Amino acid sequence: MTIGRYIAFEGAEGCGKSTHAARLAAAIDAVLTRETGGTAIGRRIREILHDTSVTNLSDRAEALLAAADRAQHIDEVVAPALAAGRHVVSDRSVYSTLAYQGYGRGLPLPEVRHINEWAVDGHWPHLVLLLDAPTEVLERRMRGRQLDRFEQEGDAFHQRVRDGFRDMARTEPERWVVVDGGQSLEQVGNAVRAAVADRLGL
Repeated sequence: MTIGRYIAFEGAEGCGKSTHAARLAAAIDAVLTRETGGTAIGRRIREILHDTSVTNLSDRAEALLAAADRAQHIDEVVAPALAAGRHVVSDRSVYSTLAYQGYGRGLPLPEVRHINEWAVDGHWPHLVLLLDAPTEVLERRMRGRQLDRFEQEGDAFHQRVRDGFRDMARTEPERWVVVDGGQSLEQVGNAVRAAVADRLGL
């Protein structure tokens, strides 16, 4: 029986993770999903989190909403797929909360991690692909887009988020692979496929 693997794409806004998550999922016949919003309930939570008209959401409430989305996502999508032997490719995962609400918002990382350890119920990604691109590349890709609540945050916030992803990748090298997201579509895709083949044999 095939053992399902859980692969997450992480990175800053504009890094290309959504594109490459879809490409990888198609290549390995995986369930493609995302956080936030990978379930019907999650989509309603996502509306609150990303709505630019929401201006008074506390940082702790934001973290709890993200964890609630994650708990539903794991229970409804990720765990059943893995149990059935399907691979799962997700556009963002638990690590985005650590990056955005922990490093970005400045909430205590141990507390954010504790809440999310309960939310994921033991289902941490087997492999995390961090698409790390230079700031000027990210800014160019985001130019002209209608920005959501997170995307409208200032440069300092997004720098803390990027630094957070890099820090987590350094801390858990056995779980993370950093890919240069500033390369061409094909180069990034080839690097992703090579990493998945090397780490998971897929």
